[in-house]
Amino acid sequence: METQFKTIHPAKYLRDHFASSVRPDGRDFTAFRPVSVNVGSITQADSSAVFKIGNTSVVCGIKAELGTPKAEIPEYGYIVPNVELTPLSSPKFRPGPPGVEAQCLSKLLERILVNSEAIDLKDLCIHKDKLVWVLYCDLICIDYDGSVIDACVGSLIAALQILTLPTVEYTVETGAIKVIPQQRINVPLRQLAVSSTFAIFEHQLLITDPTEDEERLCLSTITIAFNEKQICFVHKSGGVPISQNLLCKCISKARTRGEQVRKLIAAAVTTMKKNKSS
Repeated sequence: METQFKTIHPAKYLRDHFASSVRPDGRDFTAFRPVSVNVGSITQADSSAVFKIGNTSVVCGIKAELGTPKAEIPEYGYIVPNVELTPLSSPKFRPGPPGVEAQCLSKLLERILVNSEAIDLKDLCIHKDKLVWVLYCDLICIDYDGSVIDACVGSLIAALQILTLPTVEYTVETGAIKVIPQQRINVPLRQLAVSSTFAIFEHQLLITDPTEDEERLCLSTITIAFNEKQICFVHKSGGVPISQNLLCKCISKARTRGEQVRKLIAAAVTTMKKNKSS
């Protein structure tokens, strides 16, 4: 009966739970779902990570390729994130080219990367004007249940933290390129960005880490990303305005959660290195 009521009257189902000061999954309004991280599980990628927030799961694989730098930034490499929302992750997605939501997620991810200064793109330059590394970051959502941008940021940052690139020797006179895969170097990750999403309902009710149902029925969402020093990104969807008090609450929650997630990523990286050395 409860499942049928949820399907027929989803808004009332949610309001009834909120009236009892509890969410449908049993969480308090300001409670986040459990997070898990696994790194280095895709052997064919240069780097990879799986990041889970509750039921939401995103896999990130990074492939590095040599390319020509852009004319306007001749001494910078570049990063190309691409988010795919598969039919496997949710019935609302269909096979084919990326939809609007996937394209928006890719753009948001790119902005968070740039604003957080996660990587100095000069570190990806092999020779100015001639040769740079291009990092193609493919993120595939395999289970969609809200806060997908947070899972995308987590999986990408975790994958970047273990990324190594082969040594490249470039001869200016002849343009000859020699790649030495046995000699790999780390790409310095300067900042670890973590994003947190919040949803706003009637009467300025704020909930953290919304599920897909909560995101669909809320009046507005706000995503806040922190690097290790400061806020680096804020994005609010349309809808109702947010009060200063609620915004301050979001910022405080996002900062604390960022610290916790960074510890989980560090632990996952340590575990991977121990397993490799044993």
